[in-house]
Amino acid sequence: MATKTATKADKKETTNELTTAETKQATQTKKEMEDSLLHQFFLDGLKDMYYAEHALVSALQNMEDAATTEELKEAFEDHRLQTQKHILRLDKVFKLIGEKPEQKTCKAMDGLIAEGEEIIKSTPEGTMTRDAALIIAAQKVEHYEIASYGGLAQLAVTMKHHKAADLLEKTLEEEEETDLDLTDIAESFINFEAEKEKEDDE
Repeated sequence: MATKTATKADKKETTNELTTAETKQATQTKKEMEDSLLHQFFLDGLKDMYYAEHALVSALQNMEDAATTEELKEAFEDHRLQTQKHILRLDKVFKLIGEKPEQKTCKAMDGLIAEGEEIIKSTPEGTMTRDAALIIAAQKVEHYEIASYGGLAQLAVTMKHHKAADLLEKTLEEEEETDLDLTDIAESFINFEAEKEKEDDE
């Protein structure tokens, strides 16, 4: 009986040791992941998009104000409100990976926003041509975000940040939907009406 009791005790002790070892290994793996080049690249990408989304909020307001048709104004307003949700979602992603939310200047988004501002300056107010051009500018932004969130979601999966990946994929799906909505608006009537406009039509 003593032998059996000792054996059970040994097994219990071994089980505890394994659990402790597994916990230690998991902690070590997490630390190694955080110190890895891929984690730093992933983190930089999140900071990049955090900046981009903040910058996009005001840019979308400007585009909404400059748009001619109510359909496009509403689309820009909807996406502006959605962008604010994307910022909150990124806050959660940072928290899930144990990092502080920070912004890193996104030169790509700065360039895309500047292009949108140039379109507003160079197209006549109240024209369909302006709306057609603004849609293209907005879709360039969407395509950049789609590429960025798609890549970040896959990196999150690779590094086993599964909850963070789910949030990033949700944002990705919404960006794709916005891109399709903008195409529908352009093809419904705006592009056709813009084609009829002449340089002296204002």
